[in-house]
Amino acid sequence: MPPLPTSRPCSRPLPRPRSLSPVARACVCLLLHGLAAPVIAQEAACRPAAPAWVREGGLQLPWVSPNAAEPSAEAAAGGEDPILVEADRLIGQTGQSLRAEGRATLRRGLLSLQADRIEYRQDDDRVHALGTVRLQREDSHFLGTELDLQTEHQEGYFLSPRFYLGRTQAGGRAERVDFIGRNRMVVSRASYSSCDLVDGETPAWELSTRRVRLDFDANEGLAEGAVLRFQGVPILALPVMSFPVTDARKSGWLPPMISTSSTTGLGVSAPYYWNIAPEQDMTLTPTLMSKRGAALETEYRYLQPGWSGEANLFALPNDLQTGQQRWALRSEQRGAFAAAGGLRYDWSLLRVSDGDYWKDGLRGAESLTPRLLSSRGRLEQRRRLRATPLGEVDQQLYARVQRWQLLQDSGSSTRIVAPYQRAPQAGARWSDPGGGPLQWSLQTEVNQFVHADADQIQGSRAHLLGQIALPLGDAGWRLTPRLSLNSAAYQTDRPMSDGRRRAHRTIPGFSVDSAWTLERETAAFGRALVQTLEPRLLYALTPWRDQSTLPDFDSAALDFNATTVFSDNIFSGIDRVSDANQVTAGLTTRYLDRASGAELARFGIAQRYLLRDQRITADGVPLSNRFSDLLLQASIGVVPDWTLDTSMQFNPDTDRLVRTITSARWSPGPLRTLYASHRLKRGSSEQLALGWQWPLADLGRPLAGLLGSRAAPAASSAGDCRGRVYGVGALDYSLRDRRMSGAIVGFEYDAGCWIGRVVARRQSTSAQNASTQLMLQLELVGLSRLSAGSNPLSILKDNIPGYQLLRDPRGATADNSGAP
Repeated sequence: MPPLPTSRPCSRPLPRPRSLSPVARACVCLLLHGLAAPVIAQEAACRPAAPAWVREGGLQLPWVSPNAAEPSAEAAAGGEDPILVEADRLIGQTGQSLRAEGRATLRRGLLSLQADRIEYRQDDDRVHALGTVRLQREDSHFLGTELDLQTEHQEGYFLSPRFYLGRTQAGGRAERVDFIGRNRMVVSRASYSSCDLVDGETPAWELSTRRVRLDFDANEGLAEGAVLRFQGVPILALPVMSFPVTDARKSGWLPPMISTSSTTGLGVSAPYYWNIAPEQDMTLTPTLMSKRGAALETEYRYLQPGWSGEANLFALPNDLQTGQQRWALRSEQRGAFAAAGGLRYDWSLLRVSDGDYWKDGLRGAESLTPRLLSSRGRLEQRRRLRATPLGEVDQQLYARVQRWQLLQDSGSSTRIVAPYQRAPQAGARWSDPGGGPLQWSLQTEVNQFVHADADQIQGSRAHLLGQIALPLGDAGWRLTPRLSLNSAAYQTDRPMSDGRRRAHRTIPGFSVDSAWTLERETAAFGRALVQTLEPRLLYALTPWRDQSTLPDFDSAALDFNATTVFSDNIFSGIDRVSDANQVTAGLTTRYLDRASGAELARFGIAQRYLLRDQRITADGVPLSNRFSDLLLQASIGVVPDWTLDTSMQFNPDTDRLVRTITSARWSPGPLRTLYASHRLKRGSSEQLALGWQWPLADLGRPLAGLLGSRAAPAASSAGDCRGRVYGVGALDYSLRDRRMSGAIVGFEYDAGCWIGRVVARRQSTSAQNASTQLMLQLELVGLSRLSAGSNPLSILKDNIPGYQLLRDPRGATADNSGAP
């Protein structure tokens, strides 16, 4: 979408929708938009070679003699580019007409022309070319039999042109192009494809039209008899198709989608995109599912000065399986009030009709926590106060509301407990902006906690958090003493365990954190390295305060890892503060490449030592063991193409590993990744995960270098992508339960001018049930992607570490030139 009008300023434009408009735009812009404007196209990491007639045509800019004068800057700026002509024979009269014969070339600005014979009439500024006519504008090429063109107004015709657009790496043929103005034209009998167009052969895919009318000023294109064929089979046909011919948005039907799922059956969707206004659009998607019935999905987006958002509604009026109305609603908005001192706001809403929605495979409720849907709203103001007794102070004022929708399962073994809802939350925070010797912050907040379960205690809490620190040291060492305060007051709707409805507590804290960084030069693995030695020591002292009778609204035990081991509190949130008189010691060593500074390896160890028993713990049992579990970490990347990471929690009393996370990834070349990880939490879970993206075969060529050779076989040239088959997948297996908790398996086939993907996905919804889904995608290089079901690309990227797109629109570094 282009920038909004200056009378309607905004922070950012709405993105263009996914559509088949590139189909038309390519067919449109194809034939000659080389003469008007560049085509917006996807950059390919692996580019099919240009057709032979382009490579062998000898069209190189400039074609004119090295002694010929270049257009002056003044002429180019004024649109008065001089015409430069070369040929074996030049016949004519100065100022009237000129005929060039034998290897004739003509150049005017960015326009270059070559033909057997070129005639130019100066009185009407018209050029007529016959024979083998080659036309080039930037990286777009045209080859035909006859061209007649008025160069200033660009009126005329081009007969039987072949064309190749460098930005799309695709081209085609047409019977005739009629230019009826600089920004209007009619293209007759056109075909378009990124596949090799060999006489007498049908390309793998081709878009053909009977006639295309183009008006670039009105951003209007009208294609008559448009047919898209794949392997000779029509997959999309429309008698009349309207489309945008620029990068602007336009209303119209988008590609239909076909999906199949074990929960919804066979589904067919036909999205319609409505460009309401430059700052508003909507997508309406009627859907018919064999197991569920007819549904409508609506997506509305809006963009205004200072605020923007979107709303999504999926409605299934009558579910054939349940006989009920099913729906999902999502809404998001964000903005700022410039006149209110930088006051900002945002909200997000996600709600569904019933508790079984998450496992029935219905659209519209995608979430990282599919059974716990969050809705929240926030007001916030940040500013710097300058005239205060403490000097400059950063201030943050905020108010929030957060609610949850919990989707329970009918099985008692899988029921989960919902968190408390904050309705509302208000607070303020002041802090030092930096630059002084002291670092301090003060935060106060009031919360009203509500729970969906009426049996749970509810109430309000006001708390005050403060800290002040004095950092000492430099880049090589630091020493930071810190004082902290955690104070909270409670009021509940029913008596607490000790009979009170009101209570408060105040807990001070003190800590000293010290760390050093020592370095030495060394050598290993044939490299010059820098090894660091980074010891760290933290002492924390927090007195015990009885909190057993107080409500617990938002606290939970922190995961014990290399970061939280250096925390003075083992709980998150406010309601629980662990007592402490402890020392935590850690040591980390890193190996850095001396030339680049890249980290090649890291090893770490840490352990906590209690100077007295800890009475406030996660399970309520006082902790008397003086030494905590030992934490070990290692990350190794020194071996080419390998990345190894592991972290371990070792119990010295039982001499057993309590928890381990180990992963390894091998990426010997572009589009080659093998990944494996093992997670163990003793007594709770043990999980094995595998992921891969790997070339399996080159169809029609010898299979070589299966284990990742970077060298291309003799039969392959750089950039040749044809006939490559890739295997992709990700598996999650529970060793404890002996069952697959999730599986993604698929294949990608790169034919050079098109890519096909088949991906199957299976997800567990309970210990006994799972849903399956089949996703298909056809990507026509230089045109568009036609998906069936959910987008498999996003699923592969989210679940396979190191996965690379075969065609990266950002110009990825992936290179398909090597053999599998």
